[in-house]
Amino acid sequence: MQKWIEIRRRVLLKEISKRQACQEYTLGWRTLKKILSHEQPPSYRCKEPRRKPKLAPFLPIIHEILKQDQQAPKKQRHTAQRIFNRLQAEHRYDGGYTIVKDAVRAWKQGQAEVFVPLSHRAGEAQADFGEVTVVLKGEFMKVAFFVMTLPYSDAIFCQVFPKECTETFQEGHRRAFEYFAGVPRRISYDNSKIAVSKIIGGRGREATEEFLRLESHYLFEHHFCRVRRPNEKGHVENLLGFARRNFLVPIPEVDSLEVLNTQLVEHCQRDLDRHLRGKPANKESLLAQERTSLLTIPNHTFESHRVVTGQANSLSLVRFDRNDYSVPTAYAHHDVTVVGSIEEVRIVVGGQLIARHQRHWGKEHTEFDPRHYLALLERKPDAFDYARPLEGWELPGCFGVLRRRQENQLGALATREFIKVLRLLEHSTVSKLKDAVDYALSIGVHSADVVSLILRSRQEPRLDLFCLDGRPHLQSVRVPLPNLQAYRSLRVGA
Repeated sequence: MQKWIEIRRRVLLKEISKRQACQEYTLGWRTLKKILSHEQPPSYRCKEPRRKPKLAPFLPIIHEILKQDQQAPKKQRHTAQRIFNRLQAEHRYDGGYTIVKDAVRAWKQGQAEVFVPLSHRAGEAQADFGEVTVVLKGEFMKVAFFVMTLPYSDAIFCQVFPKECTETFQEGHRRAFEYFAGVPRRISYDNSKIAVSKIIGGRGREATEEFLRLESHYLFEHHFCRVRRPNEKGHVENLLGFARRNFLVPIPEVDSLEVLNTQLVEHCQRDLDRHLRGKPANKESLLAQERTSLLTIPNHTFESHRVVTGQANSLSLVRFDRNDYSVPTAYAHHDVTVVGSIEEVRIVVGGQLIARHQRHWGKEHTEFDPRHYLALLERKPDAFDYARPLEGWELPGCFGVLRRRQENQLGALATREFIKVLRLLEHSTVSKLKDAVDYALSIGVHSADVVSLILRSRQEPRLDLFCLDGRPHLQSVRVPLPNLQAYRSLRVGA
């Protein structure tokens, strides 16, 4: 380069002539013209692509293999080495591996997809589910990771749930809206079965009823990405990975998912202090601006739940989400409606709530309520001590004392009498029935009728002895008027 500059300076400043430069520097005339017309040595420029006599006949075969690979699973596509081996074995290729590898790379570069940078308007959001591993009560388990982002401000909200389902999808939205203090006007999703029941053509979607219920409550618009085009919601895809790497590393160890969710909200809040490259302010300031574009959260709270129909079997159990829940035996073989939420499962028949259980997120688990089987056990008392629904049912010690005294007095009839006492739990609490049993034992009585009378007298308000208000069980009683004719005969002068 220094010699190049020296020649240019001496010739162009008229220190020497062109002929003298050629003689002094031993240059050809065309080389000197190139030096004088370029400030620096030009790079090599090939007018036509270099010929590949060895590979050229095989290029169509290589391209055809790579085109077919586009329809194959990603983990079962050809590598350059595999294509080279096939060319040798099937087509008698005798060239080198390097030119095959270069040809494969060049074809893939030409086919690689190019994306258009998008402008994100205020008030729009993207939502997605991922998967993370946590240590819950000392055990490793995979949980669903819900993330919603606002691309305009780059704000993020995330929560973990036992699994990805309708209830957790709805609950994630409800919590996100409360965190952002508003509802985005438009939310982008992938084509999850939770939200989409049917794909119609390229853009047509038939949404599920539960998704439409969520949308109708909050009044936002939805946008579903094209199939296998997650780049259409690339913002949430990127921030999902960001949250997984920054909020959940190292693997969190917690006693409950709600404790972890509280920690995640704190992480999201601290993340608002970041100032991203190209943004005019930090995330918190932009989120404050964006809130003016969000919809107002409705006054009445949205209930996150899934409603399914089912039937109670002969064991008086109803199956929901791979687990069984008991109902009163009077409803065995009946059609029921199951309402499953995050915390509990409610079972309804004809608009009447007949059972309520805590939600179990495992599988093949059976949740019993012992009270549901007492009516059946009263008819089959011999099964009382072997009934599975009663296993592990811990009752206060006074119930055991009551049963032993009943057995001493009633013999074989004691079990049925004891079940009658337990059936009082169908309309009372354990603590109130315990007080009634304690009082009955203290006065030396043991029958179920007496315990029922004591319990009822304590549950009823203290009213006037001759007033039937608040005593619906007595209002149907009719006492005939007494015959006072005998007393009239005792009157003076009768």
